[in-house]
Amino acid sequence: MKIIKDLPCYFLSIIFLVFGLNGFLNFIPLPPPVGDSATFLGVLFSTGYLKVVKTIEIICAIFLLIPKTRALGLVLLMPIVVNILLFELIVAKAPGLSVFLFILTGIGLYLNRDKYTSMLPKFN
Repeated sequence: MKIIKDLPCYFLSIIFLVFGLNGFLNFIPLPPPVGDSATFLGVLFSTGYLKVVKTIEIICAIFLLIPKTRALGLVLLMPIVVNILLFELIVAKAPGLSVFLFILTGIGLYLNRDKYTSMLPKFN
């Protein structure tokens, strides 16, 4: 049963490790963006912002593989996943992998919810 609890985090780790490393090594050829997507990604790339995000993705992917740091990895990845989802919905107007990432991250957060109780306010 423990392996089933860990599967969402392992999937997320693989996805973010591969695409994070691809940001530096370019081993997966991606189609060139068009329209607003090209402008948006051009600014992110030219300023170096995308390199910072890819570095955080790689670090969080490693955190997800280690059980003691999994909760931290999920909390740090959630804003990145939300931004990827918003980019695909608003700028690219073509939801894709981000919906899957959002669901997996939500499942991972839910399965590790006991680690977040001290962060949440108590309502009596």
